Amino acid sequence: MPRPILATIHTAALRHNLERARRAGGDARVWAVVKANAYGHGIERVFEGFRAADGFALLDLDEAQRVRQLGWRGPILLLEGVFALRDLELCSRLELWHTVHCTEQIDMLAAHKTNVPQRVFLKMNSGMNRLGFAPERYRSAWTRLNALPQVDEISLMTHFSDADGPRGVAQQMARFAAITRDLPGERSLCNSAALLRHAVDPMAAATDPQTLVVSDWVRPGIALYGSAPDYPQHTAAHWDLQPTMTLAAKIIAIQAIQTGGSVGYGSTFVADQPMRIGVVACGYADGYPRSCPTGTPVLVDGVPTRTLGRVSMDMIAVDLSDVPQAGMGSTATLWGRAANGAVLPIDAVAAMAGTVGYELMCALAQRVPVEVSE
Repeated sequence: MPRPILATIHTAALRHNLERARRAGGDARVWAVVKANAYGHGIERVFEGFRAADGFALLDLDEAQRVRQLGWRGPILLLEGVFALRDLELCSRLELWHTVHCTEQIDMLAAHKTNVPQRVFLKMNSGMNRLGFAPERYRSAWTRLNALPQVDEISLMTHFSDADGPRGVAQQMARFAAITRDLPGERSLCNSAALLRHAVDPMAAATDPQTLVVSDWVRPGIALYGSAPDYPQHTAAHWDLQPTMTLAAKIIAIQAIQTGGSVGYGSTFVADQPMRIGVVACGYADGYPRSCPTGTPVLVDGVPTRTLGRVSMDMIAVDLSDVPQAGMGSTATLWGRAANGAVLPIDAVAAMAGTVGYELMCALAQRVPVEVSE
């Protein structure tokens, strides 16, 4: 039989989280962000759950083609734009919208021979300092784009660097609003953190509607996959988000160790009393972080317990002290939803590994079988 490990993608949770984002965004249209192969879930596996989105946002042409092949006829946005002049031909053929964040991309558009003008999203670097035109160069970029026959509608966008923390979005929002105040075009501003934490700012909106963070399009990413964008300040449950991926594996061995017995490479865990441990068929070669220390939460048959010792390539040891009924074949839920309905947030596991839930989702190994379930 196959090795007893399985990742499950929950379609109902995808739908729920998309609707949660839509509620937060009010009248805004919603991009379902499916970059990085839908945050490790698989574009084909999440498509049904995200059918109610107004558009799909992603990074590369291969992902765009896959979404079109699934039958999607609505908007698709390339979040990093094109990388070469020839990419614009495929943008025309697939009817893709694309971000313009640098002078070189405007040059490509100017050199592109087409009878069909393209929809672009002009990006401002309002403080993230990754992609986008500096505020003082933004209007001249807009003017040049607006003069090109290859360009149809120009939308305006930026990306918040601190929406998940105490700095918030006020400075970047003010910078963006000041530069774009009288420019036509739809706006797209919110990532997951901005959408959930800053969508409603009645004080600012009362004096200046331009300061509303939610505008024409919102771009939720991690929230769609059931992870809190501002963990540990808030949990996914606080934001009414449901886990969309469960990673579970079976216990394949039971060991009884005595006081002073150690577990795993380096003997980093030493028992201070007799105890039972379970050996789970999952390790860092499956995408479970090797950096997870003793004490990382895990559910065994839906009961909370902890890992013991170092994570191996193919196995993890778990404490069965509080799960006396567990044995060979019991299920360890490494993150997600157990059969009894108990939830282990992926954020809690990621925090123990010193990382974020995004990375765990994206790191799911190819050797792990995946099924789609409601």
